[in-house]
Amino acid sequence: MTRFAPSPTGYLHLGHVRSALEGWRAARESGGRFLLRIEDIDHTRCRAEYTDAIIEDLRWLGLDWDGPIRLQSEHFDDYRAALSKLDAMGLLYPCFCTRREIQAEIARAGGAPQGDMGAPYPGICRSLSAAEREARMQSAADYALRLDIGAALARTGSLYWHEQERRIAADPAALGDVVLARKEVPTSYHLAVTVDDALQGVSLVTRGIDLFTATHIHRLLQALLQLPTPHYRHHPLLTDAAGRRLAKRDRALTIRAMRAAGRSPEAVLAAAQSSGR
Repeated sequence: MTRFAPSPTGYLHLGHVRSALEGWRAARESGGRFLLRIEDIDHTRCRAEYTDAIIEDLRWLGLDWDGPIRLQSEHFDDYRAALSKLDAMGLLYPCFCTRREIQAEIARAGGAPQGDMGAPYPGICRSLSAAEREARMQSAADYALRLDIGAALARTGSLYWHEQERRIAADPAALGDVVLARKEVPTSYHLAVTVDDALQGVSLVTRGIDLFTATHIHRLLQALLQLPTPHYRHHPLLTDAAGRRLAKRDRALTIRAMRAAGRSPEAVLAAAQSSGR
């Protein structure tokens, strides 16, 4: 079973179609199921009109799915339950740092952004006392809940996942104490996607190579929450004429614009399969 899980923060572009097509074909060629999930936990950027457009564009392209569409915003209780389990293990702590404070601490320590996910969080709030944590959480201060990677790995030991025919050793420590929830939102991408894939029975995750690094954290969460580990297939990204990856923030050519220009579904699907990086 595979899935396509876009965020409704803009219209679909060819890069999205590449991901959807990878999962759809894998399911249809194996006689499996293909699911559609809308990752709409970011209430400040996600919009219902984009969700409607995603559904419309996929249907126009002829990419069908099995079962109901899962909207993450309707399943916060699932993520709260997972958070409670991690909290009961003593693996979460509140972080009150602003991005500016984190960047300043990294710079002071002589660090610099590394890899796809940037420099790891420097652990500023990890050593706060229980009393100080509670007092600040009860105040008006914003905070995030971070996973104590060191304590988590002490529980799980070495981990790996299967990337097509390869066995990949997981290295969650390289990403540091990642955010799993915020004061007003009981989940982050990392937690929600891990919980959803398990609840929906996803056995093969197909997604862009830009999310390869995130898999280290997802594998750790699977072990901590005793969830099954799917196989993974991270595909190359499509790029524009200048070699830049297609992205919403770069106003990449949308499927909606291509439709308006008279392109056929077959032409769009063919373009989505063109060579990426």
